[in-house]
Amino acid sequence: MKEVILIVILVLVIGAGISVFYIQQKLKRISRAAFGTDSLIEGIKKQEELAAERPKSVSGMTKLCLPRIIKDFPEFSYEEFLQKSENQLKEALAAVENQDMACLKNPSPDLKNQIRLWIEDDKRQGIREKFQNIRIHQSAISRYEKAAGCCTVVFQSAVEYRYARWKKEEKEPELKKKQTRYDMEWVYVQDVEKLPEKMKAFGVNCPNCGAPLKNLGAKFCEYCGLAMETINIRAWSLHNIEEN
Repeated sequence: MKEVILIVILVLVIGAGISVFYIQQKLKRISRAAFGTDSLIEGIKKQEELAAERPKSVSGMTKLCLPRIIKDFPEFSYEEFLQKSENQLKEALAAVENQDMACLKNPSPDLKNQIRLWIEDDKRQGIREKFQNIRIHQSAISRYEKAAGCCTVVFQSAVEYRYARWKKEEKEPELKKKQTRYDMEWVYVQDVEKLPEKMKAFGVNCPNCGAPLKNLGAKFCEYCGLAMETINIRAWSLHNIEEN
């Protein structure tokens, strides 16, 4: 009886060994076909390294969108908005890295609030982030929309940097190259009364202290006393920066 059991166990072991062998051979064939190497793990690692070196593509709709924008806003300067978008993106990442709002130069109230919340969230979680050797490969208009009360132009940039994110009590990790995209959303408020209810506060805040303006025709902020210009309501404002 013992001999029979041993034979059964031996057969099972041999069968398992043969199955493992065939599985390994199949994985090698798959890896060789997909990555050009016998090791699936090595192949995946190589793909990750290649992805870190290959810039992201952008949704370039400039040729389609720009004529429509110029028709609606003859004074719109594509090069100026492109440069502003890229500069404010770099400033926003620097502000997050240094956890210092002073890195942002003349941000809109909305962008200022977005980056402030990002920094506060990192501080609350005890997180540090680092963005080094920032390089913008390409930027283009990706979207132009007209809605009730406002117009929106979105610039998209393909961005490369060396990045790390870690807990403050941990040792700072090695920076790794990252390829990503960012959307920069510019908004022009034409008629506050036509804006959706959730956007009523947009564009009608004091640019100095952020207090809401109760009267759109107000010449001074009733909280900090800053002189207000009604044209601010109808100016382009970088509303949001979002990684895509």
